Amino acid sequence: MIERNIRYRFTDASLLETALTHGSYAHEFSVESNERLEFLGDALLGCAVSRLLYDRFPSVSEGGLSRIRSRIVSGQGFAQCARTLGLGEHLRLGRGEEKSGGRERESVLAGAFEALMGAVYLDAGYERAFGVASEILSDALERGDISPDGKTLLQEVSRSRFGREPRYRVVGERGPRHRRTFAVEVEVSPGVAGEGAGGSRKKAEKRAAEDALRRLGY
Repeated sequence: MIERNIRYRFTDASLLETALTHGSYAHEFSVESNERLEFLGDALLGCAVSRLLYDRFPSVSEGGLSRIRSRIVSGQGFAQCARTLGLGEHLRLGRGEEKSGGRERESVLAGAFEALMGAVYLDAGYERAFGVASEILSDALERGDISPDGKTLLQEVSRSRFGREPRYRVVGERGPRHRRTFAVEVEVSPGVAGEGAGGSRKKAEKRAAEDALRRLGY
């Protein structure tokens, strides 16, 4: 199932088995854990995300791309990739980790995803592994499973394209104090703006940033 989901078949099946072996299981049964593969996969995924962002956001500076990458290369995003691939149900966990819900634990899933990419790298080499990782990440980016924070991305796009910071302002409030709804506008450049509403100013600003990004083609 996993090989089908990642569209890659291992030559050395033991690498896949190791990638799915959590440290708790390795300790109980004296086998190799996936921690070393996780180290390799982390580096590979960082490179793949960097290339995706480089191609997707050609106007954003190096510093901006680095800040966006730090939002994506995270436990939360990689754990969601693991869920999409169905890694949780195939993990080898120790008894304690199993009982405590390890199959759904974010850190466990993210580590397994990184280890899986490290296993592909050892099995097939850099180019093939980079292709597999890039395809998975590209699909995840399109689905929204991994994504930079909207306000951070808008800030970097605005700096690079227009040489200015986005400007947010509250344009309306309604409802009682305990159920207040805020309406916010963000201006990026003359003629380019976004609108959003939410139960807090922060949520409204986030939605306004996402609206502005859509209008800018992101």
